[in-house]
Amino acid sequence: MHRFYPLLRVFGALLIGFSFCLAVPMGLSWFVDDGAHGAFDTAVIAALLCGLALFLGLYRENREMKVRDGFLLVVLVWTVLPFFACLPLYLHLEISFTDAYFEATSGLTATGSTVLSGLDQLPLSLNFWRTFMHWIGGMGVVVLAVAILPLLGIGGRQMFKAETPGPMKETSLTPRIAETAKGLWRVYLILTVACGVTLWLLGMEPWDALMHAFSTLGLGGFSTKDASLGHFASLQIEMAVIFFALLSGLNYATHFLALNGRSLKPYLRDPEAPYFLGVLSLSILALTLYLLALGVFEDFGTALRYVAFHSISLATSLGLATADYGQWPFFAQIWMLFLGSFIACSGSTGGGIKMIRAMILYKQVYRELICAMHPSVVRPVRIRGSVVPQHVLSGVMAFGFIYMVSIVSLTLLMAATGLDIVTAFSAVVATLNNTGPGLNLVGPSTTFAILTDFQTWICTFAMLLGRLEIFTLLVVLTPAFWRK
Repeated sequence: MHRFYPLLRVFGALLIGFSFCLAVPMGLSWFVDDGAHGAFDTAVIAALLCGLALFLGLYRENREMKVRDGFLLVVLVWTVLPFFACLPLYLHLEISFTDAYFEATSGLTATGSTVLSGLDQLPLSLNFWRTFMHWIGGMGVVVLAVAILPLLGIGGRQMFKAETPGPMKETSLTPRIAETAKGLWRVYLILTVACGVTLWLLGMEPWDALMHAFSTLGLGGFSTKDASLGHFASLQIEMAVIFFALLSGLNYATHFLALNGRSLKPYLRDPEAPYFLGVLSLSILALTLYLLALGVFEDFGTALRYVAFHSISLATSLGLATADYGQWPFFAQIWMLFLGSFIACSGSTGGGIKMIRAMILYKQVYRELICAMHPSVVRPVRIRGSVVPQHVLSGVMAFGFIYMVSIVSLTLLMAATGLDIVTAFSAVVATLNNTGPGLNLVGPSTTFAILTDFQTWICTFAMLLGRLEIFTLLVVLTPAFWRK
């Protein structure tokens, strides 16, 4: 147990920082007097006392963490913080702990699946906290902490490697990891302010604009309205949300480099961006024509409006809705849900396997087809002219395999509990990809409250599995990880 003391000390520091995040909606609740401040008071005190106990109790354990410690710390952050995050919901709304933990996990993992209804009447501070969790979790609690922990004499490079998504995670943007984290969060903050101001100018109330900016930049999907973004019935607002969702679906490293260099060239050099925009554009056009042919919409403009919004919303894992696309033909529903499995770029706030992995898998399959016809040919897999190393190829293929195994296994487990296969499959895909709404019983017009406690815990596990990109969580669950 002694070897975990430095890790627990770092976690204590993170918990103290998280208590200050909880203090923001607590202060808001006191300011507007919405009746929820008692629940927030308890949550803040609980998080602060536990954090202080760990940090001060282990203050002498300040050695540098090892790589294995980094993996465990990341898992601790994403599994334990939802416990404190769910306390305001659990105490004020008097819902079950299972539902409260699910909602908090959905918030911090920027998934957007919800068990709550009556959002229009929810206290302002609770709606603020739900969307604020998206914003905190969108870029990652751990990446934010990397900018703070060096000030306490605690190294953060191991945590960053364990948290940063994508096969190219070892690439540094700046020599110092703290500067990298600060740079990424600076871009994140600038885009959030821009999104919030834009939504406000387009007609949203200030609080609604801020909270939907949190959801949009975090690619979460929580809304302050039961009707989601459809409540506002504004084409201009929908277009603004689409624009910022697309920005959040791109690699934040690209935004960082573009901002630092005051140039658009990083976007042209980004290998994922053409595929990201190309696949989305073709999908939107194809689905628009498909729904027009079936008579779902009467004119091209209306069809394009709804197809474009929901395709981008589900593909980027935003999850906001303006209509009940659950009434559309099943092919359109499943195609949009499928887009969420791979469209978002690595280093974005989106979910799924990420576009860079999809590109590598596609190129690897194509290479195998060529080699089958010409056994002696030497054809390395290349991304923008650079040869993809063999260890990256192996890692991506292993990831693709375990991703499919996770979907099949969890779907079968959900189906074994009595759910129909469409609900079971879509609930797993939506939570594993951190997309938000699924189909059928967990579609855009319903909530996950229909699920039993056991089914809810399966979806909670899927959210964590997806947010930690599967391997980070699974490696901690292997016996070899715990051997000295």
